[in-house]
Amino acid sequence: MSLHKPALDPRTLEPNTESGYPEPFRSRVLPREKRRIGTALGLTQFGVNLTTLPAGTESSMRHWHTHEEEFVYVLEGEVVLRTDAGEQVLQAGCCAGFPAGSGNGHQLVNRSDRPAVYLEVGSSHPDSDQVFYPEVDLHYDPAAHGGRFTHKDGTPY
Repeated sequence: MSLHKPALDPRTLEPNTESGYPEPFRSRVLPREKRRIGTALGLTQFGVNLTTLPAGTESSMRHWHTHEEEFVYVLEGEVVLRTDAGEQVLQAGCCAGFPAGSGNGHQLVNRSDRPAVYLEVGSSHPDSDQVFYPEVDLHYDPAAHGGRFTHKDGTPY
């Protein structure tokens, strides 16, 4: 089957296996794979990623955004959703949404013995969105130090 835009098979996209996190946080999320579907299709107002989270890894540090909203839909496997309310298991067919500015940090953790695959959808506000990490000494502000991660006291990593 040969597809052409505006359609595509996400499995044909090269996975992004990098992370912008500084250590010691980067190694906690890798080697996750993100296939940037939205970017490949030219979308600019929201992002769509097909993410594979290997067993024993985390999607991110638990965080919340000031301006961006996020939505995840589990396609294969299961993940543990961690929020201020505690933990719950999301299996294939389950979803979760995270409103901007809620202050409720969220994170997905794969505690199973096989990869989990999910769609991430999020609004895009790269110039104004700050990200707060309630459990670790990490902060992201696009205006600080050229849009780099900093410690909570503002010093760069």
